[in-house]
Amino acid sequence: MSKVVKNAEEACRDVFSGATLIFGGFGLCGIPENSIVALSKMPIKDLTCVSNNAGVDDWGLGLLLQNRQIKKMISSYVGENALFERLYLTGELEVEFVPQGTLAERMRAGGAGIPAFYTPTGVGTLVAAGKEEREFDGRKYILERWIRGDFAFVKAWKGDPFGNLVYRRTARNFNPLAAMAGKITIAEVEELVPLGSLDPDEIHTPGIFVQRIFQGSHYQKRIEQRTTRLTLTQKSR
Repeated sequence: MSKVVKNAEEACRDVFSGATLIFGGFGLCGIPENSIVALSKMPIKDLTCVSNNAGVDDWGLGLLLQNRQIKKMISSYVGENALFERLYLTGELEVEFVPQGTLAERMRAGGAGIPAFYTPTGVGTLVAAGKEEREFDGRKYILERWIRGDFAFVKAWKGDPFGNLVYRRTARNFNPLAAMAGKITIAEVEELVPLGSLDPDEIHTPGIFVQRIFQGSHYQKRIEQRTTRLTLTQKSR
């Protein structure tokens, strides 16, 4: 069964205002670039976006923030996006901060059909505010709910027409977890290969989790922060 669509625009065709969207990626590594650009051109708003971070001012989810399409962000780290900070401080953006491991597990739980779980992370902090707390074997835990989205967007290195995906190195990050948590999961890949080309032992996301797949293009693969250092010889000059 082929799940291939022509491009990002076709894949995103039914995303609606007020939807909850889950995105793979870490910083600018492994983000679904083509899908985000397509979403930024659509007349949709009031989105709840779940992502480890919010990209940078002019790329990644920063594009949706620029357009004021995002109403709420559920994230772990947003330190590289000055626009995010301004929108939050002016009350234009609602933010739910989640510890990184908890965010990953909430996505995984959503895909596994586990509505809630207990974790010690955040006990005694603002993270625990309003959440049920229980003690197990002498240690305190708080109850965290799963995360499920109307749509999930992931970026992979290779994929086949059924939606089986292989990620490349650190671009794997949140992508397998995000893929599990969407009612409709849209995958963009750098290379779309024939069915049967992928070694079953190397597949990271089985196609059962993916509803649409397309081959992306023009990937920028930008560096979130470029740090350089002068040598002693250069400094002396």
